[in-house]
Amino acid sequence: MSDIRVVIVDDDFAVAQVNRAFVDARPGFTVVAEAHTGEAALAAIERHRPQLVLLDVYLPDLGGLDVLRRLRAAGDDVEVIAVTAARDLDTVRSARLLGVRHYLVKPFSGASLAERLDDVRRGIVADRAVPASPLDQHGVDRLLGTASPRRVTLPKGLSQASLERVAAGLASRPGDASAAEVAETLGMSRVSARRYLEHLVSSGAAEVAPRYGGAGRPEHRYRMPRP
Repeated sequence: MSDIRVVIVDDDFAVAQVNRAFVDARPGFTVVAEAHTGEAALAAIERHRPQLVLLDVYLPDLGGLDVLRRLRAAGDDVEVIAVTAARDLDTVRSARLLGVRHYLVKPFSGASLAERLDDVRRGIVADRAVPASPLDQHGVDRLLGTASPRRVTLPKGLSQASLERVAAGLASRPGDASAAEVAETLGMSRVSARRYLEHLVSSGAAEVAPRYGGAGRPEHRYRMPRP
């Protein structure tokens, strides 16, 4: 999967630069433009057609929500992470109604932004994996982002965060993958990757099938269920 194109919108130049540096350093994301006014944001989005916008609500001309209303009216369903000091109920509710699923109140931590970025990436991966034909329940769940591993009690030695990383890594692959391949992608040991993969299989969130090659035991290949 190619990098997700991002436009950063914030009236504070210093904040915009910090956010830009953080997003650019995150694997799988590339900042294609930076804007400091609402009109500049609309122009940048029209020019670069990003998949994600980090959008401040307080801008010197058009407010961030007005920018978003214009985008939606034009049929642009770009993913948005609101990054703002606005925390009143009306603003948060309006953002939600305009399709904002992630809302970060300033100041926020890098870990909080990283979590939202990774969730956006998982959603885009899931969208691309869903075919144009009518969906079954699994396809609907994947499209809505509700097909991630359930938060249940995990076996000793497994963590929810690592389980979600492995699940997202497996979902991002176009086909199946071995434990060694998943481990290399995520920077973890093969043994750990295999434990998480086997847990995904046992919980019904992934599938496994042997691949027979030359001499020796068959290699287990894992994949997310197909709709």
